[in-house]
Amino acid sequence: MADCCDVSSETKENFNCPLCKTKGKSVEVITLKSLLTADALKRLEVGLSYNFCPAPECDVIYFNSGQQVFLKTDIKVPIFQKDTKNDVPICYCFDWTRERIQAEINQTGTSTAIQEISAHVKVNRCGCEVNNPQGSCCLGNVSMFIKQITK
Repeated sequence: MADCCDVSSETKENFNCPLCKTKGKSVEVITLKSLLTADALKRLEVGLSYNFCPAPECDVIYFNSGQQVFLKTDIKVPIFQKDTKNDVPICYCFDWTRERIQAEINQTGTSTAIQEISAHVKVNRCGCEVNNPQGSCCLGNVSMFIKQITK
């Protein structure tokens, strides 16, 4: 299995979401196998390529080139990009939520999330391909969130 935080391994085709037309991001089937509910997993077409829809307003989470979709209700965890609640993970491997990052910044004036996650990634502890619904490293999301709340 490729390192989940190695962006050079992203070579699959990206399709547009059949509902909102946003360009998707390819995900490995292992991500879907890990995060789909039991009923949704029964519909998974393993031989096809899947994409993640990052659009916040869209109910589609995963879709394939054949227009099959999996919705929010088909996923076991809340989706950071689509759920604005404070307890939703930004980092699914090491439990960094909006709330945790905000609390740390309120207490100390800064966040150690990026450094802590990076240290775990460096020693190959992350499991983004099975924990993160987008199927890849969370560091971009964590960085973006920290920049947003510290402006």
